[in-house]
Amino acid sequence: MKTLANNPEAIEKMRIAGKLAADVLVMLDEHVKEGISTLALDKLAHDYIIDVQQAIPANVGYHGFQHTLCTSINHVVCHGIPDANRILKDGDIINIDVTVIKDGYYGDTSKMWVVGEGSIMAKRLCDVAQKALYAGMKAVRNGAYLGDIGAAIQAVAEPERFSVVREYCGHGISNVYHDEPQVLHYGKKNTGLQLKTGMTFTIEPMINQGVWQTKVMPDQWTVITKDRKLSAQWEHTLMVTDNGCEVFTKRPEEDLSFLTV
Repeated sequence: MKTLANNPEAIEKMRIAGKLAADVLVMLDEHVKEGISTLALDKLAHDYIIDVQQAIPANVGYHGFQHTLCTSINHVVCHGIPDANRILKDGDIINIDVTVIKDGYYGDTSKMWVVGEGSIMAKRLCDVAQKALYAGMKAVRNGAYLGDIGAAIQAVAEPERFSVVREYCGHGISNVYHDEPQVLHYGKKNTGLQLKTGMTFTIEPMINQGVWQTKVMPDQWTVITKDRKLSAQWEHTLMVTDNGCEVFTKRPEEDLSFLTV
């Protein structure tokens, strides 16, 4: 896979694209609440990316997808389609996934919200899923292996009796949306591709309340848990550094001081 180690201009473009993607989620924060439709959230994000950021929403037209956001609620694992008739209600959990293109480079990120109060289980699942992402990120450094990332994610999720989705994974990203390598969210330490400084990819574990198996709905996009139990996901775009990673899509509310940059 490609590395940006000797391309400071490309790295700076990744930083900008990543920040823009993170800023979309920050902007949406006050709007993700009971009573709003997922299509309304999609329009807010679309207009913000185009009008304010002067950037491009990467998902529009991607393999026929027609929206800016993926909005995945409750037992939807990923690729949920925004819908005027899907109104957020108290207790829902929602993942919003957005990718922004700026100057030819991509920033890809997602986060979870709990709408209203939320159940203890829903909040625990969202929390564990974020901790699993962070554990995967902490495993990243020059000389580490892709298997280290997956093993770290499993070590957080599975002791909580949650499962890690196998069929969907993170991916290389730079001036290509989905590139090599595939970043699996399960694995064994010291296996798989060895990481090198300057590699850029996403980590985006999907953590299920029940079984890890999923199925695709007839719309050919929406992925749900096979047992229809809850699923949660968080995602960041990052770059491997000598001692850790640089997270391009970090949001202001996040404390990533546990990472070695």
